[in-house]
Amino acid sequence: MTGFMRAFKSALAGLALAGLAAAGLQPAAAQTPPNVLIVGQIAEPKSLDPHAVTAVNDFRILMNVYDGLVRYRDGTLEVEPALAESWEISDDGTVYTFTLRQGVTFHDGSPFNAEAVKFNFDRMLNEDHPQHDTGPFPLAFFFSAVEEVTVEDEYTVTFTLNEPYAPFLSNLAYPTGLIVSPAAVEEHGQDFGRQPSGTGPFKFVEWESNARVVVERNPEYWEGAPQLEAVVFRPITDANTRVAEMLAGGIDLMVEVPPDNIAQFADDPMFQVYEQAGPHVWFLILNMKEGPFQDKAVRQAVNYAINKQVLVENVLQGTAEIAAGPTPPAFAWAYNEALEPYPYDPEKAKELLAEAGYDGEEIVFYVTEGGSGMLNPVAMGTAIQADLAAVGMNVTIETYEWNTFLGEVNAGLEGKADMAEMAWMTNDPDTLPYLTLRTDAFPSEGGFNSGYYSNPEVDTILEQARRATEPEERASLYMQMQEIVHEDAPWAFIANWKQNAVATDRVQNFELQPSFFLLLKDVAKQ
Repeated sequence: MTGFMRAFKSALAGLALAGLAAAGLQPAAAQTPPNVLIVGQIAEPKSLDPHAVTAVNDFRILMNVYDGLVRYRDGTLEVEPALAESWEISDDGTVYTFTLRQGVTFHDGSPFNAEAVKFNFDRMLNEDHPQHDTGPFPLAFFFSAVEEVTVEDEYTVTFTLNEPYAPFLSNLAYPTGLIVSPAAVEEHGQDFGRQPSGTGPFKFVEWESNARVVVERNPEYWEGAPQLEAVVFRPITDANTRVAEMLAGGIDLMVEVPPDNIAQFADDPMFQVYEQAGPHVWFLILNMKEGPFQDKAVRQAVNYAINKQVLVENVLQGTAEIAAGPTPPAFAWAYNEALEPYPYDPEKAKELLAEAGYDGEEIVFYVTEGGSGMLNPVAMGTAIQADLAAVGMNVTIETYEWNTFLGEVNAGLEGKADMAEMAWMTNDPDTLPYLTLRTDAFPSEGGFNSGYYSNPEVDTILEQARRATEPEERASLYMQMQEIVHEDAPWAFIANWKQNAVATDRVQNFELQPSFFLLLKDVAKQ
């Protein structure tokens, strides 16, 4: 056991006192361990293998354990060097040659080099790779244009694409592009997600299910050792419990603060509230394969029936804005400002339902208890159910824990539900529509089009947009896509969230990122 772990274990008794205080049993009498940051997460991670997960909840841990070839520059979604010091792109946009950083090692002591980079992408993309069965790789879509990865020499690697692919560098900066240790994958196989090894500023120590993930300072980090000795990520799925733990001194940093509690923390000098807009959209997936939502009029009726202003102002306490379509306004260059949100018009909704012949059949609505980017999902689901009941729709809610919910929804709604909550936080205007709105992205094809929307015109536009190398052309195509999807209404478009977090006054140098990730290398604790 490391010295840190011994000290941390001895501090657990104090943290237990904070838990009692959080339950209202006695006054708070605990303080988190010195120079150790305790983070209140919204859910248990699914895996610590960056190639195997999709949730921002998991990414918030992984971005501190691994590096990618490139990363987002602090405070932006612009790409800068990381494990790759530089790169060159061929004139036709199909060959990317990366010069790698030398002298970097994985946490297990094995070397980072071009062979390691090739291993990572071959493992995801080649079914005949000996470690491909360590998957699944749900976001391998990000690199579907990669035809071949070639080792030129120890520190030079080339990616050859089958066509120009505009989001390639941005996708490399996303957690799916993080580089794992080939030696660790070979050693642990299917268990690698519980025994991770990267090159990042923090090294994995332990994962106690439903209790904590612990990482400690990497003193050999290529960019300099972090200030914190360690970070402990605690899954606290109930939002009220998370707030109570924060107030009781059991955690130092809390992500996704419930809207009702933001003012409480903002008014207390012992806490600092952080807020920042980012590329987020909260929506309802509508099952177009079976049931009433096969009819566009019924889908549009749902959009008219929901009072989004009340959701944003009352349920979300002004922490979000009404969404107009599938693309978040944070992507200003690709956002269609001419698109207006569906107005709240219950009479119009009733007319459309009558036109469609909706006869009050049951609509099964999947709601989650909480998850990354899901805001206040139970309260929102209940309010939406009431709005739909007011126009004559018979909605039954089924509620699931986050990882169970993802498993049900990502596999597709066919035979299970008519409607489901969902939220995405994305890195590029290509990501969300390409993975959720194309015909070829049905769950049976490995995508996330759980409602089975299919429009050949949208398919064509999205393929053209990712091949377009001129930003103006890409922007025009995405704006066209938004207009079509808005009209087709495969989703009910609800809200774009302004992310938030709260930290104690002991936490220094913390900032939120537009990527929604937690970057903790430079964070300090008094």
